[in-house]
Amino acid sequence: MENEIIGLIGLGVLVTLLLVRFPIGIALIMVSFGGIYIMIGSRPAWGILSAIPYDFAAKWTLSSVPMFLMMGFVCYHAGLTKSLFDACRSWMAKVPGGLAIASVVGSAGFAAVTGSSVACAAAMGRIAVPEMIAKRYDAALATGTIAAAGTLGALIPPSILLILFGVFAEVPIGKLFIGGVGAGLLTAFAYVAMIYIRARLNPSLAPVLDETPPLSERLEHLGKTWPLIVILVVVIGGIFAGLFTATEAGAIGAFASILISALNGSLTREAFWNAVIETLTTTGALFLIAVGANLLTRFLALSGSGELIASAILGLQADPLTLILGISLLYLVLGMFLDPLGAMLLTLPVLLPVLEKSNFDLIWFGVYLVKFLEIGMITPPIGLNVFVIKGVVGNLASLSTIFRGIMWFLVADAVVVALLIIFPGIITYLPTLMG
Repeated sequence: MENEIIGLIGLGVLVTLLLVRFPIGIALIMVSFGGIYIMIGSRPAWGILSAIPYDFAAKWTLSSVPMFLMMGFVCYHAGLTKSLFDACRSWMAKVPGGLAIASVVGSAGFAAVTGSSVACAAAMGRIAVPEMIAKRYDAALATGTIAAAGTLGALIPPSILLILFGVFAEVPIGKLFIGGVGAGLLTAFAYVAMIYIRARLNPSLAPVLDETPPLSERLEHLGKTWPLIVILVVVIGGIFAGLFTATEAGAIGAFASILISALNGSLTREAFWNAVIETLTTTGALFLIAVGANLLTRFLALSGSGELIASAILGLQADPLTLILGISLLYLVLGMFLDPLGAMLLTLPVLLPVLEKSNFDLIWFGVYLVKFLEIGMITPPIGLNVFVIKGVVGNLASLSTIFRGIMWFLVADAVVVALLIIFPGIITYLPTLMG
């Protein structure tokens, strides 16, 4: 059997395993190892299996993953992230859709210290959804807001998806981070604008709050946000100014979150222990998937099937716009059934050669890709963030209600995606200014 056919069969088996919800890391490793074993024998296959995990995990850049995760989990368990929502809520009490807008802003702040859309949706869902429903907000708007706003977690730095894309595509992670700021802020603005317009046109969706907190209370809530603001300025400002690399920023951010939480008196022994445990388990799961993706890359290279698929795509001689729209459609479909990390690592070995030969800016594409992966997090029928919100809110809203609520946010996302394609400088301008 030709090696190219073995590679294509392996990809088919892999997609089938993922569609039946087989653990993605194990599926990647099993299929890749099995294909290499069939093509070149047992000894080389075992040699590759023993070498690649170390070669991958030993990359210095990847040390930022557990550090950024640690920073986010410390901020969450120490309660630093809730203060931002409380401050936004108190200052936007009289704004149409104020609680929903405060949830988007709070999610953007939470995203800047977690890098995970699932964690962002789960945390903000516990805080904001019950309060919005208690204030007679439409349940679809309340739950849809948090499910959609959670997707900011993978765009606004630090982003675990952007780190892994940078490692695989061999592009500067710091520039990816800063590029993600533009796309993340544009997405947040689009969500806020959509909520405000809907609330003005239909006040029953989001009744304006009767009470206005006194100025002293609003200033008190605002003052409690200082730990989070300091951490964000240190990490993102340091990367942008060129004071340290994105890898070094992870360690600095983790240390700053621990130090500030301890000085703030909110970091208990239990909170710190929970942050450590969640950091270890999440890092292990991410690295298992990434090692599997490395094995898949080696399998496709040895079989020649990756080059075969890339040549077939290039042979279509599609213009850049058609190519990016086709890739977007691919990720939109994959996002309905696979988690973002799995969809990205499954396809990068095939698409990166195509993008490089088509002279795409990989900084722009990396951020654009993550944006599309996050749209998949709220797209029916799977929409992982939707199920996360359902698990958090319980009987407060049904799955159909949450899916109905995210439809308006998908419209806003379509506008954002169009703007990113028409004006690529939204992503690429800030990285050009980096020190």
